[in-house]
Amino acid sequence: MSQRFARLTTLVAGVLATALLAPKDAARADDEIVDVELILAVDVSLSMSPEELVIQRDGYAAALTDKAVLGAIAAGAHGKIAVTYVEWAGQYVQHVVVPWSVISSPADAETFVKQMTATPPRSARRTSIAAALDFAGKLFEDSGFRGMKRVIDVSGDGPNNQGDHVEKARDRIVGRGVTINGLPLMTNGNGMITPYDIANLDDYYTDCVIGGPGAFMIPVNSWSQFPEAIRRKLVLELAAADHPLRTAMEADRPPVVLARNGPKSDCQIGEKMWNNRGWMDFQ
Repeated sequence: MSQRFARLTTLVAGVLATALLAPKDAARADDEIVDVELILAVDVSLSMSPEELVIQRDGYAAALTDKAVLGAIAAGAHGKIAVTYVEWAGQYVQHVVVPWSVISSPADAETFVKQMTATPPRSARRTSIAAALDFAGKLFEDSGFRGMKRVIDVSGDGPNNQGDHVEKARDRIVGRGVTINGLPLMTNGNGMITPYDIANLDDYYTDCVIGGPGAFMIPVNSWSQFPEAIRRKLVLELAAADHPLRTAMEADRPPVVLARNGPKSDCQIGEKMWNNRGWMDFQ
């Protein structure tokens, strides 16, 4: 082998190794810079009634067009965010309702909401938060945006009961610098009660679902709280740390719960409940 060929072989090997080691979602030079890349990942499993699914959609619609949320967006360094709306249920059910879109004005928000509400929610069996997180993580790879912060905002009314373990999926996503915030829907007193509900869903989300820089969750104890919880959550995710509106909202109730180190809840409780189920099959 000639010395020149050997050098060329070494160079090619180095380039290939660099390509393999580079993160798949590395920013491209032509990506549009935004303050936040935000994925709204919304549970549509069968444990929620059609009426509750509509309440959920309407809550997001109201929050995205709210003056406080739009003010938080406008106050950002770039005055714009990129957002996509995803509905999920079981391991193989994830549906992008609205693809990546820029919101920098009330008109942008109205356009996004119009597309989001153009078709009714489609519910499906089972609950796989893990698959929803992995699916959401892949959406960042080709978003076409470069956010100063990347956030997955996941809401759901039950624990993971299908697919990979949720804490493993969380750790994969958090390892890429993404923040996962949660909105546990502890609303079973207002809708369908299933054998797969757990009383401490807020603790489960804190210990097993949320993670990453500044991660938090806001519990929802009744559907009447949902619109305000969504509005507040978006402001806390989008506003700068010293924004007056953020400071005011951090003092409100229901409380914001930050992620904590070391799981205290059983992160496989959903899988165990599913495996021990009887003939009833709701989720």
